[in-house]
Amino acid sequence: MDANEKILSLFSTRVRQMILQYIETKKENDNLYAMVDERDLRIKQLESQLAQAERNYNSLKMAKMIEITDGDMEEASKRVSKLIREVNKCITLLSEK
Repeated sequence: MDANEKILSLFSTRVRQMILQYIETKKENDNLYAMVDERDLRIKQLESQLAQAERNYNSLKMAKMIEITDGDMEEASKRVSKLIREVNKCITLLSEK
């Protein structure tokens, strides 16, 4: 083999190696893109779940506030009724004298 044939053979070998390396890199790149797509999908699902959880939390918070308000109203109504009874007793006592 003369020098040109050796150079040509070496060049062919290097080109084949580069092609194989390109194929490997392309496969790895495709796998990475697939992983990114899966992650993006998972992120969207988690964002959706988070938004739903926030809506549920706000609904529960509002329901709790209404519940407390109703309880406070009942308690206030009982206190007013008790005060009215006491005032009526006082009026009765004053009327008797």
